[in-house]
Amino acid sequence: MKTAVEEGIFPGGVLLVERKEEILFHGAYGKADIFTGKDVTMNTVFDLASLTKPLATTLSIMKLEEQQKLSLDQTLGEIIEHFRGKDSAAITVRHLLNHTSGLPDYKPYFEQVRSIPEQERKRKFRELLFNEKLVCPIGVKTLYSDIGFMILSWIIERVSGKRLDYFVRDEIYEPSGLQELFFIDLDLMGKKVHNPSVQFAATENCPWRKKVIIGEVHDDNAFVVGGVDGHAGLFGTAREVGRLLMMLQRRFHGHLTGWVLDSKTIRKYFEKPERDARALGFDTPSTVDSSCGHYFSERTVGHLGFTGTSFWMDLEKEINVVFLTNRVHPSRENIRIRAFRPIVHDMVMKNI
Repeated sequence: MKTAVEEGIFPGGVLLVERKEEILFHGAYGKADIFTGKDVTMNTVFDLASLTKPLATTLSIMKLEEQQKLSLDQTLGEIIEHFRGKDSAAITVRHLLNHTSGLPDYKPYFEQVRSIPEQERKRKFRELLFNEKLVCPIGVKTLYSDIGFMILSWIIERVSGKRLDYFVRDEIYEPSGLQELFFIDLDLMGKKVHNPSVQFAATENCPWRKKVIIGEVHDDNAFVVGGVDGHAGLFGTAREVGRLLMMLQRRFHGHLTGWVLDSKTIRKYFEKPERDARALGFDTPSTVDSSCGHYFSERTVGHLGFTGTSFWMDLEKEINVVFLTNRVHPSRENIRIRAFRPIVHDMVMKNI
């Protein structure tokens, strides 16, 4: 990790390793902000980017399914009337979770939305979602899609009556005692000052926001809708991500009773179907050049985030690795973390 910082692979990062109920390693390295010189510490809060998908959106869908408010085989047309009559109407919640919906991977919706009044942005954004065209037939192939998880956020809001950030806070994080996992509602930024003791890792020097982004979501599409969406927007410390993963592991193995999610639900979502590259809401290691290296078992789930974040959970060995960096600081052009990720995970697994 020290060498990676010295070589400019990322300015700073935190590595956390857990086995069963024990923290084996927790280290902080480098700079949270290269312009102010602030160091990364164990308390540094990172923009988790796409870790939002499994750790907020998917957990919320799991809870709604347990509450019998939602079925994985319900279609968009059944849940949200705006999709009726569209090509996407037959997409199910399951298709969205395992990225087999046929929806595109990404669209720069923010370019069409950022110039309109803030109070109109969410309506326009959702109009773009329900008018989105499929790029392949539903259920035929795995195509990773940010757009699918934007729609899942809408589903959570429609079914529960609460926006994603409030639902996951009330149903998952607060009952679990997790205080260092949160969304930042940009609509409230002017009315609510963050606790000055919160140390954020800086992300990109954004050309259109004309500033270095600190304490607000890096993802452009999430930013224009106020900082909260199903594909990005979650912030947290490595310690708190690790605590959540440990709870999931312990519940999966039947070692934790009375938690917010049932062990049967967790096992179902962690199961990797034969023909799909992904479990429900979680990624699994690729067969060649996996970012988690060579030593994680086949029974592994995890996810990567664009800002330089990741977690991997080996369900067989009961090992969790949380690796959070600010690799997009000051520019997203630095992609050297791709080659480094398997190296650091191999070193971890070889030394346990």
